Amino acid sequence: MVKKAIQIDEKDNVATTTGEVDAGEALEVISPDGGVILRPRVSEPIPFGHKLAIKPIKKGENIVKYGEVIGVATQPIEAGAWVNTHNVGSARMPTSGKEAGIL
Repeated sequence: MVKKAIQIDEKDNVATTTGEVDAGEALEVISPDGGVILRPRVSEPIPFGHKLAIKPIKKGENIVKYGEVIGVATQPIEAGAWVNTHNVGSARMPTSGKEAGIL
């Protein structure tokens, strides 16, 4: 059985996993209208309910989920990579992104 991740809003550049995903495992990313938009092999384990990039995201680019900006990439993020606090800073308050020169 192929694991799934869901893009919540068509503007999102991340999707949310529906289960634990192991490194190297295939995953289907489902769009809001139910179509498969991406079939990446993830490069690292991604916990249940966490985000993965559905397209390459540049350092300083906004992270969009629910159609809203939820953070800023503190480093480049490849499509299929885990998106979490190790590569995202707050878009609203000073965090490690400030030291990285993106906020």
